[in-house]
Amino acid sequence: MTTVDLIYFNAGGGHRASALALQRSIALAGLPWTVRLVNLTEVLDPRGTLRKYTFSPEDYYNARLARGLTIGLRHELKLLQGAIRLLHPTLLKILKLHWLRTEPDLVVSLIPNFNRALFESVAATLPGVPYVTLLTDLADFPPHFWMEQGQDQHLICGSARAVEQAREAGFPTARVHATSGMIIRPDFYRPAEAFDRAARLESLGLDPRRPVGVVMFGGHGSRSMLGIAERLPDTQLILMCGHNARLAGRLRALPASAPRVVLGFTPDVADVMRLGDFFIGKPGPGSLSEALHLGLPVIVARNAWTMPQERYNTDWVRDNGYGLVVGSFRTIAADLPALLDDLPAFRGRVAAYRNRAVFEVPAILAEILDSAQRVDADAGAVLAVHRNSA
Repeated sequence: MTTVDLIYFNAGGGHRASALALQRSIALAGLPWTVRLVNLTEVLDPRGTLRKYTFSPEDYYNARLARGLTIGLRHELKLLQGAIRLLHPTLLKILKLHWLRTEPDLVVSLIPNFNRALFESVAATLPGVPYVTLLTDLADFPPHFWMEQGQDQHLICGSARAVEQAREAGFPTARVHATSGMIIRPDFYRPAEAFDRAARLESLGLDPRRPVGVVMFGGHGSRSMLGIAERLPDTQLILMCGHNARLAGRLRALPASAPRVVLGFTPDVADVMRLGDFFIGKPGPGSLSEALHLGLPVIVARNAWTMPQERYNTDWVRDNGYGLVVGSFRTIAADLPALLDDLPAFRGRVAAYRNRAVFEVPAILAEILDSAQRVDADAGAVLAVHRNSA
């Protein structure tokens, strides 16, 4: 049985969500693989010892995002990367023992920053086992973020910009695999024939004849949602707060002249997004891809608070005409009419974006595995001929 390891960590939630989506897609594709989800933090630091002395990638994102703080993340990223370089020998030692114990047939990384240590440890302990980095960002943020130069590995890239970066970094064409976008969960592709949008909106107290905005800032919401709701009292909104019950309570207490719905955690994100006409949120690759796949033009902000690796996403939105990029959500009341006045044109451009990445990646991985197995078989045949001739 072929064993495939998907490497993730819980930094911001997107890496784990992508790993779960890929695991599900591999199962739907009927591939005869055992797929294991491997949390790198648990492998490297099961007792939390290292985290006492340096950053963990999960702390890097989550502790500050929970407080709505992203200023300084570029500097903290450099500190994190510096700590990873200093700890490289230790990381290699831990990872080598892990691979010797678990012996996967394919390793797929869905995380940045650690691909040097991951690749080198796999190459040292499991010769011939292919290593793949699957970018869960639309573009790399060099140096040493997603792509490590000089590594004989595969890259799966979800944008033309990422493919270009891979070639600029010296990766051969045969090792760079393009997909049509970012991985999102397969349930976003469910047929919507039986979905009665008007009836669902009416059941929530919303008017299907008026535009509805979906506001979402990840699994724990954001304080930005309060300002957006305060500035758009006349706009129908569905505000998704995730696990942040306090934020949901504060939003429900705000006065509004238009109907609005405040939701806590819901597993049915796709069905909620199907109710909207446009999306307001942070420019994360996952939420952007989900909104666009369901036909929603987006409004995102780019400023000093924008995550460094998400800045390219705002260029991508603007350059493709998928929505508006604003300097601050403080101006949302003045900015929104520009989107609504031209909504059919925005929706037309969004509809032309066809993202099938979650179904494309399993086929790419299967080809990488088949190629590696053919190389092993050829090497075995050569060795057998050599032994017989001797």
